[in-house]
Amino acid sequence: MPEQSPYLHIADVLRERIAAHEWAPGDRLPSRAQIADEYGVGDNVVRRAQELLISQGVLEGRAGSGTYVAEPRQRVRVVRSAAREHGGGSPFRADMKAMGRLGDWESRTEAKVPASAEIATRLGIAEGDLCVRTTYEFLADGRPVQLSTSWEPYDLTGGTLVVLPEGGPHAGAGVVNRMAAIGVTVSHAVEQPEPAQASAEEASLLGIQKGSLVTRIRRTYYSDEGPPVETADIIVPSNLCEIVYEVPVSRRQD
Repeated sequence: MPEQSPYLHIADVLRERIAAHEWAPGDRLPSRAQIADEYGVGDNVVRRAQELLISQGVLEGRAGSGTYVAEPRQRVRVVRSAAREHGGGSPFRADMKAMGRLGDWESRTEAKVPASAEIATRLGIAEGDLCVRTTYEFLADGRPVQLSTSWEPYDLTGGTLVVLPEGGPHAGAGVVNRMAAIGVTVSHAVEQPEPAQASAEEASLLGIQKGSLVTRIRRTYYSDEGPPVETADIIVPSNLCEIVYEVPVSRRQD
């Protein structure tokens, strides 16, 4: 079998020392130079080992301070279910409440943003047509655990009370309930999850290492008449969240 890469070996050694309680949560690790000297490797090997452990939630880096043993964090349970969209309130807040945590989000909406070629295809509109774009940071006990960017055709909601997803009398009601308020019935959604690595911007917003494992979910809502009414890119970091899908089962009627 091929010999293990040096940085993976150092990562294993550091992980074992943490498991043996040589360093407790919140403790600062020795400098990279000290660790490199102790094991006879280069600083770059130690850096890669620490980046791997940061991406796995074992360590955390603090700018200008060093690398520390991460405090244990319970992964957030993110439930994906069509039925939950039709209920009252926010499914995310309900998930957080079930875990004894406070769920909230911050958002920023831009109206009349021209659709890129990709977004136009997903919404069934022409490239350059105007959209309402909203970015979200979902928070558990004030810490970011999920990101989302949503696009809606401006021609669909422009001039109505639901044009701003997080403004007006239907603020925060969710796509299904907001569309119902203007007489549009959402019949179903399609989700396409795929594994990916966090970009520098995503990592910064989520407080994780660049390149950490995430799940990207491309979600599109469709009306009962066929056209899409909203599409979104959802970023779920693997070391902070677990994704659970609820699948409805219809009992056969004889």
